[in-house]
Amino acid sequence: MVIAGVDVGAATAKTVIMSNGDIVGQVVIATGHNIKQAAAEVTKLALEQAGLWRDGFNFETDLDYVVSTGYGRSGVAFAKKTVTEIMCHAKGAHYLMPTTRTIIDIGGQDSKAIGLDEKGNVANFVMNDKCAAGTGRFLEVMANVLHTTIEQLGPEALISKTPCHMSSTCTIFAESEMVSLRAEGRSRDDLLAGIVRSVSSRVVVMGRTVGFKNDMVFTGGVAKNVGVKAALEEEIGMEIMVPAQPQTIGALGAALMAKIELEKR
Repeated sequence: MVIAGVDVGAATAKTVIMSNGDIVGQVVIATGHNIKQAAAEVTKLALEQAGLWRDGFNFETDLDYVVSTGYGRSGVAFAKKTVTEIMCHAKGAHYLMPTTRTIIDIGGQDSKAIGLDEKGNVANFVMNDKCAAGTGRFLEVMANVLHTTIEQLGPEALISKTPCHMSSTCTIFAESEMVSLRAEGRSRDDLLAGIVRSVSSRVVVMGRTVGFKNDMVFTGGVAKNVGVKAALEEEIGMEIMVPAQPQTIGALGAALMAKIELEKR
């Protein structure tokens, strides 16, 4: 039994391949401009990683079941079912860490806080998908302003002893504020620390409507940013766990949903 979960987000496309209940392949690539092409490419790469790809492989017939999720889920032509990313993140996080009660997910274009019950079902959730503030895109814009990379941003932010305070919640205004703070002579470490704290504060304010309960799991591409993780832990006052592959949790949940659908047959 070979199944796939495909999560096509605004910034990245992810596929998890499972065979006989085990994860055998998981790959992340940039979504780019063509959702259908990204979905096919990332699934092919995941199958190659699993050692299952061969000439003439047909997604429609050679995969037993495929569930798609994410922003571009309807564009995955070979998916048999589409499921919301909220459900898939819950399913994926609970599978890896059954004690999960809260998920914070920060991706390239949106952020979410999801509350789970003891069985891993979604109890409640809140989502920001209308504004870039509190997302990976916000971090990318600010990193560019300060001539650093998204990879360097987190570790450098941890060095700061006096983080800047950013009052703007809009990405455009925050960029102008950052330029002004830089002109005042604030160090890059302090500016970067202000940036990660800004993201953290935005997400925490949003997530309070859901409530923060242990155990808490951080997913999405921004979960790899140690600065944002540290800022969230400080503001919430709880330890946050990050899976080994935080970007693929939604795709994993989609694969698990595919397994459930296939077992119904």
